Amino acid sequence: MNGTPRTIDTVLFDLDDTLLDDSTAYKRAARRVADDLAAERGVDVERLVRAYVAQASGFWKKLSQEHLTLPIHDARAQLWSDALVASGVPVDIELAQRCAESYTRYRADGLELFPGALELVRGLREHGCKLGIVTNGFAATHNEKVDRLGLRPYVDGLFLADEMQMVKPDPEIFRHVCRTLGSEPARTAMVGDRYDRDIVGAGTVGLFTVLIDIHAIPLPEGARPPDAVVNSIADVLGVLPLGPPQGAPAGVQKREA
Repeated sequence: MNGTPRTIDTVLFDLDDTLLDDSTAYKRAARRVADDLAAERGVDVERLVRAYVAQASGFWKKLSQEHLTLPIHDARAQLWSDALVASGVPVDIELAQRCAESYTRYRADGLELFPGALELVRGLREHGCKLGIVTNGFAATHNEKVDRLGLRPYVDGLFLADEMQMVKPDPEIFRHVCRTLGSEPARTAMVGDRYDRDIVGAGTVGLFTVLIDIHAIPLPEGARPPDAVVNSIADVLGVLPLGPPQGAPAGVQKREA
């Protein structure tokens, strides 16, 4: 930061592992699928869970615009197919699709907001801030997440990678979001758990950046640090340079297409 005073009136959030505990939810869901297959086919549960986690982690780490052309349910079936093969399980497409369907159901059942997340978004709305969710997730799953977790009434815009046809950290995403919400980068904050996806692009555009350091991943050597680093979502309010309360803004309630 250059030390110039700034006041934030718009706050953007990543979703997975920022507002909700996605890592726990997806690993538990993978284990439930593996447990089902252990009872049915005697598979090694731990081996299959490790294989799926590795496949899923690799998919999201490498996510690019090219991946947005494949429906997430098809991608998930492919991840399970690859995990089954890596675990030494004879596989066919029907089995992989069944695993993907069970996984999707189990994961949805296990979604939970981090402690303090709902209080934070409520508090920011009461303060008069506009709120947006900016995620590399897909509409087919992330709309349901937002509704299940009760976040929909609090956000002015939901910006999903496949609907925008852009993937974080593309700086144009953050310019686009600011334009859509009627904000300016200097008055906007981005809160996320991944330096490479959430912080880099937002910082390039000039947003105030907040890293939730739940993964304890060291920053790349020579990297520009976030404007603030916190340990949990509950700590975010204390680091945002907010102005005096203005009252809840009129909601934009846009979902990007």
